[in-house]
Amino acid sequence: MKILVTGAAGFIGSNLAEKLARRGDTVVGIDNFNDYYDPAKKRANERRLAQYDNFRMVEADIRDRDLVLALFADEQFDAVAHLAAMAGVRNAVKYPEMYVEVNVNGSLNLMDGARLHGVGNFVFASTSSVYGDTDVIPFIETDRCDRPLQPYAATKRAIEMLGYTYYHLFGLNFTVTRFFTVYGPNGRPDMMAYLVLESITKGTETPLYDVDQMYRDWTYVEDITDGVTLALDKPLGYEIFNLGRGEPTPLKEFIEILEELAGGTGNFVHRPKLAADAYYTYSNTDKARRLLGYDPQVSVLDGVTAFWEWYRDNVLSATAT
Repeated sequence: MKILVTGAAGFIGSNLAEKLARRGDTVVGIDNFNDYYDPAKKRANERRLAQYDNFRMVEADIRDRDLVLALFADEQFDAVAHLAAMAGVRNAVKYPEMYVEVNVNGSLNLMDGARLHGVGNFVFASTSSVYGDTDVIPFIETDRCDRPLQPYAATKRAIEMLGYTYYHLFGLNFTVTRFFTVYGPNGRPDMMAYLVLESITKGTETPLYDVDQMYRDWTYVEDITDGVTLALDKPLGYEIFNLGRGEPTPLKEFIEILEELAGGTGNFVHRPKLAADAYYTYSNTDKARRLLGYDPQVSVLDGVTAFWEWYRDNVLSATAT
């Protein structure tokens, strides 16, 4: 297949693009290399992907409608994996207009490109944040998801609903994959797992919000990209799937594992929970298992160990030199 991967220089996007390139797909990535976090990390991901002859990167912004539509016309994609977005739950509270502009309007451009040029399958990366403070535990796809706690989740939910509209009106196969607390190699430096290691190894002051009450369904990036790949391979009309481990772990325990592996203690500042945060994430993955064959393999202990080894060998070693 020829597949467009948006956000291909980012954490999950680069891991997905590499997986698809390794299996032999023709992959076109698009990324604007913005400075929400250090663009050098994205450039490193781009260099990693450049080793594949069947991959190429387009440096562009999905808000550029003319460019996006021209790209679809020129390339004639079979499928789209749409991971590009303004990331960061807390940052969205400060800059809601940017999140609407990128996440909603940019996604609309891609969806129009897909429907106008006969793309067979559109897979959208959503988030467990759409569930908000739900009382339905574990989280299940039939939940209403109409009380988002911050603009990031609201924009993701808006795209989910717009995807149904495009399926209904234009017959666009549109699969929503809701990610649950993704971590692993090449992780973003603003994400909790990375921040914790920075605090342990470098003494960086890191806030923890009501850490004793926080549970997250930590899901290793390889399991997430496996789920997206399965969704790309199976057009299903319109469907929503949870992609998680299905095993909520206390944030406190997750941190303790990292401290033991790194041989240190983090410089943490304890603060009350933010209004943008939920206490709990917990995925029911029955539907993804049944319809996609999704089967997450990496335990939290194994995943955290692999993440630590990557951080030690790639981040700490680079700092030391």
